[in-house]
Amino acid sequence: MSDFERDIVSCFNRFFEEQKMRGFAYRLKQHKFSQQFIDVLVDCLDPKYYLAIECKSIRGKKLYFTQHFHMDRNKVHQIDAISTFLSRTGRKGFLAIEFRFGSGKSREAYLIPWDQVQHLYATTPGISLEEFREYPRLYHSGDGYQLPNLYPQ
Repeated sequence: MSDFERDIVSCFNRFFEEQKMRGFAYRLKQHKFSQQFIDVLVDCLDPKYYLAIECKSIRGKKLYFTQHFHMDRNKVHQIDAISTFLSRTGRKGFLAIEFRFGSGKSREAYLIPWDQVQHLYATTPGISLEEFREYPRLYHSGDGYQLPNLYPQ
């Protein structure tokens, strides 16, 4: 499990605890020869937080769909596989992305709704840091990332 995935799990579980909500985020154990559909699952009685989150931690200022997502052995792109998983499970999807700028420099992380990822995947080769800045930011404090309001009024 990557540090960013672990941070996202902690972020959601801390949020549920602080909000006194019944919910739990977790990462399924990955096996060498089995397909992993998504990085983080979130179960909650509130359907707004019944989620699946794909995590990417990258160097640079742009996420590319061909470079940062993979094709499975059946030639199905990871974006399409995750979209199918979301459709079958009824979960809402998000892409959590962390931009790392090198040693000693701050990081930036964002959550983008999966329907937006699908739209951008169909229309552009990637998503720039500037475009990600239009979506909810995960701010980092001593406790780790803090979950923003995913559903503003």
